[in-house]
Amino acid sequence: MNKTTLWTRTLGVLLLVPALLMSSQAQAGYADREDVQAFIDEMVKEHGFDRDYLVKQFSKAKRLDHVLESIAKPAEKELTWKQYRPIFVTEKRARMGREFIKNNLATLQRAEAEFGVPREIIAAIIGVETYYGRHTGKHIIFDSLTTLGFDYPPRAKFFRSELKQFLLLSKEEHIDIEDMTGSYAGAMGMPQFISSSYRAYAVDFDGDGKRDLWHSVPDVIGSVANYFKKHGWVKDGLIAYPVDVTDESIVPESNKLKPYATVAWFKKQGVKLYQPVTDSEKATLIRLDGKKGIEYWLGFQNFYAISRYNHSELYSMAVFHLSQKLED
Repeated sequence: MNKTTLWTRTLGVLLLVPALLMSSQAQAGYADREDVQAFIDEMVKEHGFDRDYLVKQFSKAKRLDHVLESIAKPAEKELTWKQYRPIFVTEKRARMGREFIKNNLATLQRAEAEFGVPREIIAAIIGVETYYGRHTGKHIIFDSLTTLGFDYPPRAKFFRSELKQFLLLSKEEHIDIEDMTGSYAGAMGMPQFISSSYRAYAVDFDGDGKRDLWHSVPDVIGSVANYFKKHGWVKDGLIAYPVDVTDESIVPESNKLKPYATVAWFKKQGVKLYQPVTDSEKATLIRLDGKKGIEYWLGFQNFYAISRYNHSELYSMAVFHLSQKLED
C-alpha cells in the first residue's frame, strides 16, 4: 500500500468519525444529556411522572433546526399600522367571522353572559390567531419545546418551563404528546394558547370533562372569554377611540399599552376627543402610522386586556378593528 492510498483511507476514516458521532447522538435523542436527565429527575420527583416514559419520549425527541432558525433570526422590519392592518382586517376574514358567530351564537351568548366579553372580540381573536381554526400549526409541540428548552440559551428558562407545563397539561387532559401539534414556539389549538396559559385559563365549556382547544369550539370560546376576564376585561367598557393631538410633545417615544393617565389629563394637554368619555377614565395615547398618515388613539383598559394576548399595539388594534367589522 503506497503512502497516498494510506493517507486517503486514513482521511476517510477521520471524516467519518464526526458523522458517526452525530448519528449516534441523533439516535440517542435528548435522553442522554445531563441537563435533560436533571429535568427528568425533577418531573419524576416533583410531579410523579414515570421515568421510563420520559426517557422514551426524550429519546425520540428531534432537534428542530428550523425552529431555532425561526426564533433566532434577526427581527424582520417592524410593520407599520398601514402594513399590518390589511393582513388581518380583511373582508374575507370578517365574512368568516360573521359566519363563525352565526354558527356558534348560543355558545357565544353564554360566554358573554358568564365572562362579560363581547362575541365580536372572542371571534376576532380566533380569526386573527388561526383563521377560525384553519391554521393551528403543524409542529410537534414536544419536539419544539424540547429544542427551545435545551438548545436555545437566550430563552431556555422560559421554554423549559413551558415544556414542564406542557407535560403536566398532557397528563391532566390525558392527551398523547405525540398527537399535539401547534406553532413552532409551542402555541396550540384554535386560540393558540401556550401551555401555561392553557393550564391557567382554558375551561371546559361543553361539559364533557375535558378542556379541548383543538376540536371543541365551545371550549375555545369559553377559554378565550375567560382569558380576557382574568386579564382585567371590563364588561361594557371602552376599547379605543381616535383622537386629535395638538401638542405632540405629550406623545410617548414608544407606545405604552397600559393606561397611564386620565381622560381629564389628556384633555388638558390638548387632546381632542369626539366621543363622550368620563374624565376619570384612564387611557394610554397610541401613535400609529396609518394609511392616511399619523393616527392618534386613546386606548382604554380593554385595549390593554387585548394586548395581554399579544403584547403589541398593532395586534390589539387589529383585533379591535376586526371585531368592529363583525358587528356589521
